[in-house]
Amino acid sequence: MSEITGHRGTATAVVHESYSFACMRCGHGWEQSYEIEHHVDAEGAQTVMYVADGNVVPSPLTRPTCQNCDAHVVRIMRAGQVSSVQNSMHRQRSAPEAESAVGGASGAPKEDHHWHLSDLLHPFHRKAS
Repeated sequence: MSEITGHRGTATAVVHESYSFACMRCGHGWEQSYEIEHHVDAEGAQTVMYVADGNVVPSPLTRPTCQNCDAHVVRIMRAGQVSSVQNSMHRQRSAPEAESAVGGASGAPKEDHHWHLSDLLHPFHRKAS
C-alpha cells in the first residue's frame, strides 16, 4: 500500500459515508461506515483519507476485499442493504419456527431452508422498466 499522507487532525472537511458490501464468491454481506477526510498537502494538492473504526484504510471503492474469504469480487451498495436483507431473512426464519411450534397447517415441522447467494442478492435485482 502506498504511504498515506496528511495528518488526522488537519482535515479541511470530513464527510461520513456508509456502504453495504456483498461478496459474489462466498455470499458474505457486511456494512461499514467511513469518515472521509479531505486534506491539502504542502504543495496544495488535495488528498482524501478513509477512516474506519479509527483506523486509516484504503478506499473501499477501489478494490474492496471480502472480510470472510479475501476475494475481490465484491458488490458495493448503498447503506442499509445488508441489514434489511438480514432482517428479512430473520423474519422468514422466525415465522416457520413459530408455525412449527404450534404444529403448522399439517401438524408436521417444516424443513429448514438452506440460504444461497441468490437469496441474499434477490432484493437488489433491478426490474426492467
